[in-house]
Formats: sequence, C-alpha cells, structure tokens
Amino acid sequence: MLKPVKLEQNGEWLAGVRHRLSPNRDDRPDPGDISLLVIHGISLPPKRYGGGYVDQLFLNTLDPEEHPYFTDIAGKPVSAHVFIDRQGKVTQYVPFSQRAWHAGQSGFQGRSCCNDFSIGIELEGCDDQPYTSDQYEQLVAITRLLQAQWPAIEKQHIVGHCHIAPGRKTDPGPAFDWDYYFSFIA
Repeated sequence: MLKPVKLEQNGEWLAGVRHRLSPNRDDRPDPGDISLLVIHGISLPPKRYGGGYVDQLFLNTLDPEEHPYFTDIAGKPVSAHVFIDRQGKVTQYVPFSQRAWHAGQSGFQGRSCCNDFSIGIELEGCDDQPYTSDQYEQLVAITRLLQAQWPAIEKQHIVGHCHIAPGRKTDPGPAFDWDYYFSFIA
C-alpha cells in the first residue's frame, strides 16, 4: 500500500514525499492564477526506468557522458513540480506557488506560456508503454489535493503535454488511460 499524500499547511509542498529543490524555477506572474494541471511522461534514456536520471535532469547535474541521448538534453533548464516513478514514489522539485519549467512553448484556451498558470506532474514512462497502477493511484491522490487547494483546476483544465504543445510534444502518450484516470476525478 502506498503512503497517502497530503499538502503541508502552507500549500507549497506535498507532505511525506521526497523534496529536491530544482534551480529551474522562478516566480509566477500571478501566484493566485493556478488553473491548469499538465500531465507529462518522461524516461531517461527513452524507455528506460530508474537510474536517477530524471532527478539529475531537474537538478542540472545530468552527465552528458552517461548516455548518448543525454548530450542533447544535459544543461537544459527544465523541471516539474512533481515526479511519480514506476513504483508510485513521489518527488517534488518546485513549490506549487512557483513556476516550474515543464511546458515550454505552449498554449491553452487562448493563453500562452502555460508554465505561468499550471502545475506540471511528470510520470515515469513513455508514450507506448502502460503506466502503473501505483502511478495512477498517486496521480489521483495528488490531483484531488490540488483541486481542493486550487478549485480552478477543474476536470476540463487537466491536460497532457500533447494538448498544450501539439506537434511538438506527444506525452503522456496513447498508453496513458485518460478514461481510467478521469473516472476518479470530479
């Protein structure tokens, strides 16, 4: 059974999870304007899990010599608020009140710069391999907490990276079961 997640009193951090503060963050233009949840998929190198490489990417410590794929991404300033690994272990890199650098060039409902008003959650995975039940369990729990804290994150304001950066991004991919996930979300 996974450890239940909850928000700390200040609403900045999840309680009872691993915290690693990414340098790839800054202030939101309007901290009260959190109205979008973006779900991503990531594996480093592609289709390989574990190894701590996502941590290293978000903390700017990824060694480009470790794998040929890393040559192109090492040193790129990216982060997410939360990462959920294949076993459902949760790591938070950016406090929710701050802007994580997860969406890149993006747009949602006529607004650009989705990082300004969104929370980004990365699931360890890839487009064509199913995500785990532990990941869905944690994602649902975290989503419910975020919706309670920021009511503007309604079901129709929960999207994949593919939805806000079409043609550029495909994650979380067709293997992500939106119907299953949304069956637990109000």
